[in-house]
Amino acid sequence: MAVPTLLNTWTGSQVRDEKFAGLTYHVEGELVPVLQVELQGTGVFFEHHVLFWKDPEVTIGVKPMQGTFKRVIAGMPIFMTEASGPGRIAFSRDGVGHIFALHLGPNQAVDVREHQFLAASNNVQYSFRRVQGVANMLFSGTGFFIDTFAADRQEGVLWLHGYGNVFELELQVGEQIDVEPGGWIYKEMSVNMETKMQKLSTGLFASGGQMVWNRFTGPGHIGLQSMCQPFMPGAGA
Repeated sequence: MAVPTLLNTWTGSQVRDEKFAGLTYHVEGELVPVLQVELQGTGVFFEHHVLFWKDPEVTIGVKPMQGTFKRVIAGMPIFMTEASGPGRIAFSRDGVGHIFALHLGPNQAVDVREHQFLAASNNVQYSFRRVQGVANMLFSGTGFFIDTFAADRQEGVLWLHGYGNVFELELQVGEQIDVEPGGWIYKEMSVNMETKMQKLSTGLFASGGQMVWNRFTGPGHIGLQSMCQPFMPGAGA
């Protein structure tokens, strides 16, 4: 099996004048990067707290979203925000890491771990589901969310934030990798994820210690982050 490789982001360079799905975007900065999008006919949607700056002409509104009450109970953002141009808008997260884009073709979808989403073109469909049970025991049994983003009949662009450095891996059919539960960012829909528990039978924690892994089985791509996502109190309550 191939090993995860460092994503070719802006380290030592900048992402400028990238065009896709009717949008032009730029990524600048090294430690805490910023995504800047030039809005024309196509708008974007995002979590409201990642907005950094915008041109005064850019219009901001609330994006209709199903399941809002569930998000309130879970302590997650209770609404998505959308912006339309013309004009420029910029986004950033409060964390050291990488910002990278996934260019989605028609009928292509990805699963994204909570708190990794930054923004998406408004022709991308958004949904979410809550993961409960042993899969989230590291989160005090409270659960966490997986967001799903899908391009329907036309291409769309999705921007994600990874903590630390971002790595990508393409799994072939039947290939597997075990990842610390806070270490993955996204997976293609063709990749299966399940939780595995490894009991520590020897050593200091032999009396009852255990490790938990998310096991991914190919085919498909997955994204990883070198600084496992910090737990946010109440994020999955």
